[in-house]
Amino acid sequence: MAAQNGKDLLIKVDMTGGGQFETLAGLRATRVSFNAESVDVTSLESQGGWRELLAGAGVKSASLSGSGVFKDDTTDARAREIFFAAETPDYEVIIPDFGTVTGPFQITSIDYSGTHNGEATYEIALASAGQLTFTAL
Repeated sequence: MAAQNGKDLLIKVDMTGGGQFETLAGLRATRVSFNAESVDVTSLESQGGWRELLAGAGVKSASLSGSGVFKDDTTDARAREIFFAAETPDYEVIIPDFGTVTGPFQITSIDYSGTHNGEATYEIALASAGQLTFTAL
């Protein structure tokens, strides 16, 4: 895989519940993380005393985070609405030269900040809230 532009890693929110995805406004940095818990099934009979893991078991999860400039755009308003209503709409995560991850996420935090002589900024964190699908490019 060749080097990619960081600005091409996009987090998009479903604006209507009908698959109309729009990029969260003002993001300047984004991050996606995938995790899978392991289930240890090691016993006295494990060959050579090596740990054994149960394939296909354990909880899988994903988290998204981003930071950027507060713009008070329609997607900013949608994010606030989702947070305060504790909704778990679908999101679309575009990972350049890799693929697209789609599925429900819950916004776990939104932080707003600003300084006297600087721009207003925000940070957002999301946790997967159901099954995700991956579509390779």
